[in-house]
Amino acid sequence: MSGTSVLTKENVKRKNTKVDFQESDINVLIESASQVIAPLWPISTFAARNPWMGFEKKSFDQVAGWLKDTRDVDIYPSASMIHSAKRKGEIDEAFVKMGLQRWLDTHSFNIPRDVAERFCHASLKLDPLPSNLLTSLKLKKVADEFSGLNMDRIENYSMQPISSRLKNQDGERVVDILDYHVIKWCKLYLDDSQAGWTMPNREKGFYRAWQSLIQYDPALSKKQRKSLKSWSQEPHMALKEVLFALKIPESEIQTYLEGHLLSLPGWAGMMLWRSQQSGQGHALLTEYLAVRLSLEWALIQPYLPLSGQQSEKEVSITSLLAAWIHWGDLTIEEWSQMSAAEQNEYLSFAYRFDEKLRRKLWLEAWEQTHANQLSQKLIAKQPKTKDKQSVLAQLAFCIDVRSEPFRRQLEKEGPFETIGIAGFFGVPIATSELGSNHSHPSLPVMQKPQNRIKEIASKNELNSYQQRRQAANSLSYTFKAMKQNILANLFLPEISGPWLSLQMVARSFVPRKADRFIHNLRETWLRKPNTKLMLNHVHSTKTEIAVGFSEEEKVNYARQALKMMGLTKNFAPLVVLCGHGSQSTNNPYASALDCGACGGAAGGFNARVLATLCNLPEVRQELSSSGIEIPRDTVFIAAEHNTTVDELHWIYVPELSEAAQEAFDRIEAIMPKVSHNANAERLAQLPNFQSKHKNPKAEAHRFAEDWSEIRPEWGLARNADFIIGQRELTQDCDLEGRSFLHNYDWRQDESGDLLANIIAGPGTVTEWINLQYYASTVAPHYYGSGNKATQTVTAGIGVMQGNASDLLAGLPWQSVMQSDKEAYHSPLRLLIVIQAPKEYVVRLLNNDSAFREKVQNGWVRLASVDPEGHWENW
Repeated sequence: MSGTSVLTKENVKRKNTKVDFQESDINVLIESASQVIAPLWPISTFAARNPWMGFEKKSFDQVAGWLKDTRDVDIYPSASMIHSAKRKGEIDEAFVKMGLQRWLDTHSFNIPRDVAERFCHASLKLDPLPSNLLTSLKLKKVADEFSGLNMDRIENYSMQPISSRLKNQDGERVVDILDYHVIKWCKLYLDDSQAGWTMPNREKGFYRAWQSLIQYDPALSKKQRKSLKSWSQEPHMALKEVLFALKIPESEIQTYLEGHLLSLPGWAGMMLWRSQQSGQGHALLTEYLAVRLSLEWALIQPYLPLSGQQSEKEVSITSLLAAWIHWGDLTIEEWSQMSAAEQNEYLSFAYRFDEKLRRKLWLEAWEQTHANQLSQKLIAKQPKTKDKQSVLAQLAFCIDVRSEPFRRQLEKEGPFETIGIAGFFGVPIATSELGSNHSHPSLPVMQKPQNRIKEIASKNELNSYQQRRQAANSLSYTFKAMKQNILANLFLPEISGPWLSLQMVARSFVPRKADRFIHNLRETWLRKPNTKLMLNHVHSTKTEIAVGFSEEEKVNYARQALKMMGLTKNFAPLVVLCGHGSQSTNNPYASALDCGACGGAAGGFNARVLATLCNLPEVRQELSSSGIEIPRDTVFIAAEHNTTVDELHWIYVPELSEAAQEAFDRIEAIMPKVSHNANAERLAQLPNFQSKHKNPKAEAHRFAEDWSEIRPEWGLARNADFIIGQRELTQDCDLEGRSFLHNYDWRQDESGDLLANIIAGPGTVTEWINLQYYASTVAPHYYGSGNKATQTVTAGIGVMQGNASDLLAGLPWQSVMQSDKEAYHSPLRLLIVIQAPKEYVVRLLNNDSAFREKVQNGWVRLASVDPEGHWENW
């Protein structure tokens, strides 16, 4: 899987096995090696993360085989997941048979077709081989006598650290000891104001700070500390020295670095993210590898010299022969009568039709079944053409799958049109709330903010608010400081005990009332004043992003957003831009439930910015000159859809026209019913929801406010498809909260630019979300983050299991599993459905090579619906 090494005869000279290359060579190697991991954002911006983003030039199946061979990680659904989906009617076995026939037709083998089909059909039942057969002495004897199998053996250790082959006297793997040390130093260096004492010399960088302290580390022996004392001051030189000391062949350097990155992909991913944020390439990742390999060298010295630098993964003849006996109805006597060539053919066939391939066929059948069922939903009904003149309000929601049920319930209650658009509304901003000196990017994490928008208030109100806020923050800071002070923490229980005990009892037995009381107490104290947005451009230094927008930017962002929504004519009196966020208590993954399109932030601020822009007279005048005529009595307002309790909260409502006021009053009147129905539908899917509760709204608030609730909502679990088209295509369809919905009218996109932008932006976000849920479901031990109940928030940046695990990068068990044995999320690769003529899709694939690769390599699936309503799989 690793790329070809960049070390050539021109830049590498071998003298007495010494590697001689420059810092630039190391940087290129590390950049190539880093493709095996993905950047990990801090938990405060726990945005969706595709763990395989560096692999998309390879096929999904290639990556699956590589991960199984090198890390023993399966990324195809397990047999139990497949059996469960089959019982639920989610897999049509006809598609499994069709997939098998395609595989047999495209592969050559020299055994009878009917024998091969019988073996394949039996093995596709996915039942394990009987243990008594695998341990049969008679079978083992026959297998031992066979030596003719001509099969490529798999080098297993080329990717693995040397320390992974060694064990100490207590039977503990040396690589586990190495991981413990690396985790300890990473926590110290990356700490985000959680520790009472910061790491000395932190400002000098990770490697130099580590080197200045490692000679005092009591967890290492005196000999180990001494061996590291004279190590180079420069991280790339230290890396060069340790690669020479470990005698890593030049052709294996990149793969060796990959193996170390994959040992702790979470911590390495955080180092990669920090490297990218610093603008210094992969400098911090270089330091991380220098620290890790230097520690490995110190730990393995007692075991040197090593014998047998390479090891191979042997093909098990016993299991292959047992497969033919169990699934192919072959007897040992029949086997013994075959020629050596025939025996080789039978074993080679069983080797090729392995468990990974069988589960691949089931996954593809599962995905084809879902696509077939979705096409029947969309194509079977006649699209309704809503009379635009009768629409009271148009409400734009995030494409998030949780918006779909809410939109469906809303449309049932009146003449409302709903629209889907990415939740940052095409406004690439960083947000700065009132009184804060810091800003938060509020856009997809693969993009950089272009403007910073600040909340402002009058000087007197701002000063008063800042004083109250500083008092509240000082109390929190003092409490934290006392906890970390040796003397002060002796008195802290006496001072805070009564209040914290009362709070604990209240939160445990009356969580809703307690949470509401604490929230109201804080809000009453802070009394945040009404604010305005600083939208006009303010001069800034070259190193900072601009505060506010230029006049041209205001018009461009408004125009682009309206075009992305397909809202360029037939405006209703009221247009509601609905960002979305979530609500939960005591939840490290709170940001993961917020808007994925906003980098783990709520989308209400973006909605407010765009609504304000669209109400500006000067913006409307410029839009009018380009053909977008917004009626005078049309008013844009902003709201936020709270997905945990399915409610709309108004965050920006300017003065309304008479028609807009009528629409606003109508929405407020129906909202309790919409919220009730949406909550009832959503809560029924939660395993800990008690149907005896009469009031879904009250129960939804309990889930949101109970600090012991490990699953406040399902988030984006069961997401499966991204539908890009007009609302008429999906209206009145119960898509079960599994579909991302983005409005798109191909008739307004002659150039194809809108479709290209949707695929490049929201298309990438939905793919990342989908693959994060997929990976956390099929390989929770490697890509998930375990049980919430046993997690530890560490260094203020992420979570671990206990106090010495990898930094967990995926979703917790409670986000994807219904129970210990039953998955809730269906691990299907995202199906992108485009409503457009075939030539639009062809043009998109021809022009967008990255998207074409994703489709061809199986990272996403693609289908289209043409204007006549014909469905086509690509």
